[in-house]
Formats: sequence, structure tokens, C-alpha cells
Amino acid sequence: MTATAQIRARTKATRRRRFLIIAAVLLAASPFVAWCAARLLIVKADVQSPDAIVVLSGSSTYVERAAWAAQLYREGRAPLIVLTNDGLISGWDHREERNPYYYELSTRRLEQQGVPSDRIQLAPGQAIGTYEESLLVRDYATAHDLKRLLIVTSGYHSRRALWSMRRACEGSGILVGIDSAPPGWQTPSPWAWWRKRWGWKTVGGEYVKMIYYWVKY
Repeated sequence: MTATAQIRARTKATRRRRFLIIAAVLLAASPFVAWCAARLLIVKADVQSPDAIVVLSGSSTYVERAAWAAQLYREGRAPLIVLTNDGLISGWDHREERNPYYYELSTRRLEQQGVPSDRIQLAPGQAIGTYEESLLVRDYATAHDLKRLLIVTSGYHSRRALWSMRRACEGSGILVGIDSAPPGWQTPSPWAWWRKRWGWKTVGGEYVKMIYYWVKY
């Protein structure tokens, strides 16, 4: 083998080792990077003495949202829970012989977990999308003189939800905070979301939606 060929062989071997090292580092770091990406979506913002807890719609996560809102109510965080309606209906209910709306299922969950029925209100109208939902909540709050709102949604939805609500409430005098259900009930944990397809839809898709909201609104 000539000297030139030996140099080329050593160069290829060095590049191969570097590639393997880099690949190993990236593979080892991927769970931490995935955790950071998930945690970045989760925000919490307090609001003093909220007039109402507002539970945003979410057909695939209504159980965790209703349970978290009920817990906050039992803790005395607010005297009222407001639900929204995204117009989606659930599966067939054999007892009622119809397909209930998801906000009706949320109402049942709240009542089962100790929230009196007269402490649960439904904001009128239907909203498709978080920003439209925020406008609906703003109008309801204005009509009922609710000045401080505590938003409840799913953890990965919290950053976009808070941004949308505050954007919609600009100039209204309404203060908005958020305290959302921790991941792991109906949403994947920050450590494991990237291992499953629905995790990519939940976490990865949320980044796509945030960019779209920032551009559109």
C-alpha cells in the first residue's frame, strides 16, 4: 500500500470514529433534549383571587382537565368553573341514547368530583381553535364582570393557551393566569413522548401550532 493510500485509509477510519462518537452522543442526549422540548411547552402563571376557573375544551384530554379543575375548586382557588364548547360530540351513550357533547362529559366529571352543579357554567357559543375560544371566554367574562381568570388546560397546551388568552384579553382589564394538569394522565410524560406516534402529535404538533398562531394572530 502506498503512503497516499495509507493516509486515505487512516483519514476514513478517523472520520468513521468521529461519526460513531457523534451518533453515540446524540443518541445518549436525545431523551434529555426531548424532555427539554416538552417542558418548554408547560407554563404556569398565578393570578390572585381568581373569579373563575376556565376549563378549555379538549376532547382527548377532557378527563385530566376536569379532574384538575375540580381539585383547584376543592382547594378554594375560585368559586366558579366555566366550561367552553368546541362543538365536538363523544361516543354513543346507551343510557341517554345519544352522543353527548364533550362539555357535558366534563360537567359530569366535575360533579362526580365534588363541584356543585350551580357552580358550573357554560360560556355560550362554539369555538373552533384556542384563539377563538379565548375570544369567547373574554366576551363571557366581560358580560359577567369576571376580572381574574385561572385557565385550566393540558400541560403541553398551556404555553399557547396562555398566549392566546392574554392576546385576546388585551385592553379588556381581565387578568389571566394558568394552572394546568400535569402530563401523564391523558398525555405522555416529558421523558417518553418521543417514543410514541401520538407523543409526536401532541408535543411536536404543538410547536407547529404555536408558530402558526404567532404568524396569524
